[in-house]
Amino acid sequence: MQRILSFEQTPALLVPLRFMLTAPLFALLAAALMFWSGPDMLASRWLPATLAFTHLLTIGFLSMTMVGALIQILQVVAGIEIARPRLTAAIVHTTLAVGCILLSLAFLRSEAMLFRLALACLGTGFLWLLAACGIGVWRDAQPTATVTAIRFSLAGLAVALSLGVTAASAFAWPLALPLIELTNLHAAWGLLAWVGLLTIGVAYQVVPMFQVTPVYPVFMTRWLSWAILAGLCSWSASRLFPAPVSGWLADLASLALCAAFLGFGVQTLRLLAQRKRPPDATTQFWRTSLLCLIASALLWLAGEWMPAAANAAWLPISVGALFIVGFGCTVVNGMLYKIVPFLIWYHLQHQLASQGRKAPNVRQIITDRAASRQFQVQFCAIVLMTAAPIWPEMLARLAALAFGISACWLGINLAHAAGIYRTALAEPAPGERRAPVTL
Repeated sequence: MQRILSFEQTPALLVPLRFMLTAPLFALLAAALMFWSGPDMLASRWLPATLAFTHLLTIGFLSMTMVGALIQILQVVAGIEIARPRLTAAIVHTTLAVGCILLSLAFLRSEAMLFRLALACLGTGFLWLLAACGIGVWRDAQPTATVTAIRFSLAGLAVALSLGVTAASAFAWPLALPLIELTNLHAAWGLLAWVGLLTIGVAYQVVPMFQVTPVYPVFMTRWLSWAILAGLCSWSASRLFPAPVSGWLADLASLALCAAFLGFGVQTLRLLAQRKRPPDATTQFWRTSLLCLIASALLWLAGEWMPAAANAAWLPISVGALFIVGFGCTVVNGMLYKIVPFLIWYHLQHQLASQGRKAPNVRQIITDRAASRQFQVQFCAIVLMTAAPIWPEMLARLAALAFGISACWLGINLAHAAGIYRTALAEPAPGERRAPVTL
């Protein structure tokens, strides 16, 4: 069931919006890096440019928007009051932004000092976030389906952060560590727990609310988060056992994880098919992202169980493109087109009511036409990003160009929405003079 929303606890607009307005810049940087690197970047997932590109998206785009949404949702949906949300937002936003850039430069330049600075910034930002949100989530929140998913996603973030810091320490200091194993675990917990579970928890609330669908089945909301967490723990623990136990445990865990995400994707597509209104641009973002989630899960299984697919050099990069760009970036993109206009409308409605003025309609803040045009470019970018590892010479720079245009277009649409907010507040009431305002 959806929880009754407590909008009186909503934080100041700048608290979530600063994350959401910044995120497209990092996607644009990632696209520029891919265009500059060209086909060489797609030769392996272990190349410096590939690692920099991945973290520009996972930290700079996905984590940025997810942190902004998390701070908003915890107070409105879960009723958790985050201590000093403005200070928390300012510190987390700054450290993540600076740390992401430093980490990307560290990969590209292979400089130990840059890795140390990046670890300091990212460690500070994520630890502050975990402290600010984690205590209330585990101590004060009612155990709804959304809260459970958020709890597990924050736990996954803590594990991914620990593994990532450990792996990066091998570059910052001369340490002999099993980097490949650490990186695989870091990627699994970061993508499947932090990104995947948080998206699932948010979807329980926003899909019925913004897409006007029936609610998710009780059985799914009760057990899905537990199944994903158990699958991740089992997959990670399989590394501790000797063969052949490690092999069959890893296969069983992989199957369970894929089944869980496939179940979420199929069920959400079914709910969207029962939407009570005609589909809009955000519906297309959701459907495309879910299809990419399903495709990435099936392709991952093929790589795990089929020797011919496992030996294909392009497969892990295409799986990553489907999950990170196709699923993660696209579903976040679609949610931004609902969350940002709604927040701007809500804050304007309250601030203009005392003057007897009305806020612009939500659909006027970011029009469906503007979102639909950007979706078309995003869809092309997904197709090209997925196919580029197979035909890198032909498609690498074309994919980067399409993705860069999509990111730039998203940023323009969000900046336009923020401009509507500033303009509406700056307009004086009859007989009143008013200075320009900021967010």
